[in-house]
Amino acid sequence: MLWSLSFEREFLTMIKDKVVLITGASSGIGAATAKLLASKGAKLVLGARREDKLQALTQEIEAAGGTAAYQTIDVTDAAANQRIVQFAKDTFGRLDVIFLNAGLMPNSPLSELKTDEWNSMVDVNIKGVLNGIAAVLPTFKAQKSGHVITTSSVAGLKAYPGGAVYGATKWAVRDLMEVLRMESAQENSHIRTATIYPAAIKTELLATTTDSATLKGAQALYDEYQISPDRVASVIAFAIDQPADTNVSEFTVGPTDQPW
Repeated sequence: MLWSLSFEREFLTMIKDKVVLITGASSGIGAATAKLLASKGAKLVLGARREDKLQALTQEIEAAGGTAAYQTIDVTDAAANQRIVQFAKDTFGRLDVIFLNAGLMPNSPLSELKTDEWNSMVDVNIKGVLNGIAAVLPTFKAQKSGHVITTSSVAGLKAYPGGAVYGATKWAVRDLMEVLRMESAQENSHIRTATIYPAAIKTELLATTTDSATLKGAQALYDEYQISPDRVASVIAFAIDQPADTNVSEFTVGPTDQPW
C-alpha cells in the first residue's frame, strides 16, 4: 500500500529529517509507526529478527518516497543493540529517536510454571529495553538531545489474572522510563521520554501465548475490541512532534469501547 508524502509533511515538520530507530519493527505497532513517520519525512532504521519482513517494509517505504534502512537484531543481545545504534549513525549521520518496541506476551497462570516463558519475557521486555537504552544513552548525552520511546502495556498500569510475569515486565518498563525522564532532567541532557500503554491492538502479540485457556480468553477479547496499530503510531508521531523543550511522557491507548 502506497501513501501520499507531500500532504502529510505539511503538518508535522518537527518530524521531518529526524533519524528514528525502531526495534520490533517487522510488524504491528513497529511497522505502522515506521510507515507513518516515513510519510512525515523521518529517516527510519528498522530492527527486528525477521529479515524478510524488514526487507519488505523497507522496500514499501522507499517505493512510497520515504527513506529507510534495516538491520536484523535480537534485542536480548547487548552487542547487537550497540551495532544497530552505530549502523543508524553510520547510515544517516546521527540518531534522534529510539523506539524500543520489541516485546513478548506468552501469558499463563503462575501455577502452570511456564518458567522458560517467564525468562523469555524478562529477557525481551526488560533486558531488551535496558540494552537499547544502554546503547543509545552515550550518543544522546553527547549530542545533548534525543528521545527514548518504549512500548509498555495497560498491564503495566493494572494487574490481570494470567498476566503476572508479563505485567511485571511492563511495570518495570514504566518505572525505568520514569526514572530515565527524571535523571535526564536533572542532568540537563535534554533527553525526552515517552511510554506507550496499549490495550487491545491488532498485532502478532497473541501468537506468543501457548497456554490454551489463556489464549482462548485473550483471543475473544481481542476479536471484540482490537483496533489498528495505526492508532498507536499516530500517538507516537504526536510525541515526537512536540518542541524540543516539551516532554509528553505517558500515553494510554486503546479501543473506546474496551473496559480495560
